Amino acid sequence: MLKRILLLLSVSVLLGGGYLWLNRDAFVAEFNRERAEEGQRFHALGVEYGRSHDRQACLDKALTDFDTQCTGFECTVRYGRFLKACLDNAAGDAEFCREVPEFHAEPTEEDKNWARESCWARDIRGEGCRLLLRQQQQFCSSP
Repeated sequence: MLKRILLLLSVSVLLGGGYLWLNRDAFVAEFNRERAEEGQRFHALGVEYGRSHDRQACLDKALTDFDTQCTGFECTVRYGRFLKACLDNAAGDAEFCREVPEFHAEPTEEDKNWARESCWARDIRGEGCRLLLRQQQQFCSSP
C-alpha cells in the first residue's frame, strides 16, 4: 500500500514537473505581464498621491505601507515605483532633502549608516527600507 502511494506521488511530481517545464515560456510571460501591470498600477498610485501631497508625505506613505503590508523584494519594487512617481509629482518641501547625504552609485559608509539609522528610527527592519531611502538620496542629489 505504501509503495503504491509513493509510486503515485512520484508519478504525479514527474508529470507536474514535466508540464511546468514544457510550459515554462508561458509561465514566464504571464509572470512578467503581471509584474509589468503591477508596476504600472503602483506608478499611477504614486502619481495620484503625489499630486495632492508633499514629498515627505510620499516618503512616509511608501515606508509605512511597505512596512505594514509586506517587506520582501517584490514589495520593495512596488513601493519603489510608487515613491519615484510620487516624488516626481509632489509639491516641493524645503526640509525634505535636509541632512540627506549625497547619492553615490556605490554607497559609502556614511550612506549606509544614514539609511540604517533612519530605518531604525522608524522601527522598520529589512533591506527594503534602506533601498527606498536610497531613492530619497538619488532624488535629492538630482539637479
